[in-house]
Amino acid sequence: MSAEPIMEPVMNPLQDPIDLLIAFEQASTAPIRPEYVEGTVIVPPQPNHKHNNGAFKLAVQFDSAGHLVGMGNGYRAAHKDGTTMSLLIPDFYVLRREPTELDDSYLKAHKGWYPIDMIALVGEVTSTNHETDTGPKLRTYAAAGVPVYVLINRNAKTAHCYTDPVLPGDDPTEAYYDSETKVDLGDPLPLPAPYPILETAPFLEG
Repeated sequence: MSAEPIMEPVMNPLQDPIDLLIAFEQASTAPIRPEYVEGTVIVPPQPNHKHNNGAFKLAVQFDSAGHLVGMGNGYRAAHKDGTTMSLLIPDFYVLRREPTELDDSYLKAHKGWYPIDMIALVGEVTSTNHETDTGPKLRTYAAAGVPVYVLINRNAKTAHCYTDPVLPGDDPTEAYYDSETKVDLGDPLPLPAPYPILETAPFLEG
């Protein structure tokens, strides 16, 4: 893909980012699914077949191991005061639970976004926006306390498993993962229990 992500800083602190993303979607002549990360609206480039096929094959490995895996839903993380910190649509994820009535009520109240505490493991596959997945999104998932972040970096041809999220203060842009396992793309990627060892070979040609 040659398209680059569209990134737009949010200048009005009183506007709920959820409403801003709705406005972006309504203004676009093509279907888009924007996200909100570190105070910026991000419209990711349209993923190609190799990206989607690889992400699907990773999700199938979690499903085959008996985990509650999914793709396509959006998740909201909040600041301590309850305001929206981030709005994310992972390429794939493993959930802690099936959505409860409370989760469905949250989804309705927040106009299509589930609470991010439903996620036990999150996965991203880079496109042309690899710097977003390796920087702002990594920090955002850590700030939200997502325990495991699996990253397939097709640009660097590496696969990563980040664990032990740390938020040292109140600034989510300072969050990080304290542990990382890294392998060359194509090699098996060890994950913490109870997850399977991921086969990353589907991305060798991606």
